[in-house]
Amino acid sequence: MKIILLQDEKKLGKKGDIIEASEGYARNYILPKKIGVEANAKNMNDLRLQKANEDKKAQAQLEAAQKLAEVLTTKQVVVKIKAGEGGRTFGAVSSKEIAVACKEQHDIEIDKKKIVLQDSLKNFGAYEVGVKLHPKVTAKLTVKVEEA
Repeated sequence: MKIILLQDEKKLGKKGDIIEASEGYARNYILPKKIGVEANAKNMNDLRLQKANEDKKAQAQLEAAQKLAEVLTTKQVVVKIKAGEGGRTFGAVSSKEIAVACKEQHDIEIDKKKIVLQDSLKNFGAYEVGVKLHPKVTAKLTVKVEEA
């Protein structure tokens, strides 16, 4: 019996997969627990429409991430940190500070977890910081570290 999975199941497959299961296993386990539905014409059409809708949403998210990446590459964020004698800084600039500064200065909200710091920003100057907006899109944001 052919079954369309409604959720990820460890030994069967991922959501949306069409699997072949024995009649008893399907009727007594998969269907009652709502892990899957029978692969008839109506359900196959629903699956096809659902996948088309998901593809459309994924494409829209990719385009939005690309537009935001273009905007971020033109922006510069200034972060101020305290310094002691001889221009030595106290601590380093974190991704949270960069995200807050970006929100305050340019009104662009970036999740701090998406900011990729290769190494800590402990000195004054300008740095290129990666921002992972989408699995396929990474933007470069210029961060200028200045003395407070």
